[in-house]
Amino acid sequence: MDDIRILLADDDPEDRMIMEDSFREMDLSHIIHCVESGESIIEFLESKIADNKLPSLIILDLNMPRMNGTQTLKAIKNIERWRSIPVIIFSTSVNTFEKNECLKTGAESYVVKPATYKECQETAKRFYDFALSGSLL
Repeated sequence: MDDIRILLADDDPEDRMIMEDSFREMDLSHIIHCVESGESIIEFLESKIADNKLPSLIILDLNMPRMNGTQTLKAIKNIERWRSIPVIIFSTSVNTFEKNECLKTGAESYVVKPATYKECQETAKRFYDFALSGSLL
């Protein structure tokens, strides 16, 4: 369990806080690191090259300013040493075209952000289970 590291990128501070709280309630706040942009994801990944502590899972918001989720996903999948990191898109968008584009680009899954806090807690548990097993079932 000590090797599990989850990186979340979301430009909405409230969404980041809710997800952090959900992990905290599972006594797992130590495994999640939150950033606010696609650029911050790239900077974080570059900073982890030397110590070889890349995340086990990246949770990526789709609609972020400047470098959006699709652009960030493409950047991650274009770098060989990052390509194997699973990425889950976590968005309010239910647009089928966006979902298909993300999956085609290499996202493991596309999860629509839940409407309630309880559903967010359940989603955080699913993300943790995915980081452990590689399956969102």
